[in-house]
Amino acid sequence: MKTPAPRPETDVEHRVTTLELFFDLVFVFAITQLTDLLKHELSSEGLLQVLLVFGVLWWMYSGYTWLTNTLAPDSSIRRLLLMLGMSGFLVLGLATPGAFTGDGVIWGVGYLLVVLVHAGLYLQVNPNILRIVPSNILAALSVIGAGAADGPVVYVLWALALAILVLTPFVLRVESSFVLRGAHFVERHGLLVLITFGESVVAIGFGAAGSELTVPIVGAAVLGLFLVCAMWWTYFVGDDELAEERMVAADDERRTQLALYYGYAHIPIFVGVIATAAGLKKVIEAAWEPLQSVPAAVALAGGVALYLVGDVCFRRVLGIGPYRLRLSAALLVLATIPLGRWVAEAEVIAVTTILAGMLVVEHHERAADPTSGSATHRVK
Repeated sequence: MKTPAPRPETDVEHRVTTLELFFDLVFVFAITQLTDLLKHELSSEGLLQVLLVFGVLWWMYSGYTWLTNTLAPDSSIRRLLLMLGMSGFLVLGLATPGAFTGDGVIWGVGYLLVVLVHAGLYLQVNPNILRIVPSNILAALSVIGAGAADGPVVYVLWALALAILVLTPFVLRVESSFVLRGAHFVERHGLLVLITFGESVVAIGFGAAGSELTVPIVGAAVLGLFLVCAMWWTYFVGDDELAEERMVAADDERRTQLALYYGYAHIPIFVGVIATAAGLKKVIEAAWEPLQSVPAAVALAGGVALYLVGDVCFRRVLGIGPYRLRLSAALLVLATIPLGRWVAEAEVIAVTTILAGMLVVEHHERAADPTSGSATHRVK
């Protein structure tokens, strides 16, 4: 028999704690490892590996987001257990580059540790977590099995783990089992996006490392930063407040439903940033020469396009706009791929210009229609 969803320990909205930010930095380390994996394996198989690893990673990161939304890490035992969970994510990050080439078992064991710590903490406030713990453990065992296997079976077991995690909430209908705080949930995701953008800037720096600091290299790095700034603008300027307004206004069950889809919508956002960062590394290395491979050009433009698609998805989930213009911008960004095969930086300039133009048009549309600034305004 299902236990009614307990409310958070207090109904007062709390802000993201420094320990949660520390936790996010460790998680983003794992994301950075995915960027390196994609950089060295810029192919359809490399992208598949990134999607599988990130999907499984994201599920348990989201689990910890839901956990600290309900249970603040305000005691020594809770902090220590959360740090133990952090150590599991560190193991995942260390094992990520070899997740498909020999370190899969270590990755799976690290994931099992993350799952068990999460369950132990969540049980303190909501016994309904036991409904999904078996699925989480089964997913971890599937990854461990993939690490011990060879050939196509590896991908089958990884895909099985991801399918188990993604489908579990819909099969068990968890929306009535958990209650969330809206403002904290939105803030946590926004800060993670911000940290990930910061790691993209680090990727630009690593792309320039080891090269002579010439004007072309510096110029390429600055152009890469402008692109990341444009991506930041599309997510943060005003729209994160609208997202928070919509989440806070929803009733408990509807907020849980929104949170579930909100988290899934962020998967293409983060995968897009990962791909863009891998592409930017290649652009810096090319330094005003043609990109040496089609996948490198695809990673840059395709990453930004995927990021925009994810941005549109989370807007649709919350009923905030605009989104049609952003879908059009995603298509235009994909059309810049041939430019990278001509001059690497030409693709960066074109993509950045498209994003800047989109933001200018949106600004004028909002100025002409002040009601579009409300989260309750339905954007068609």
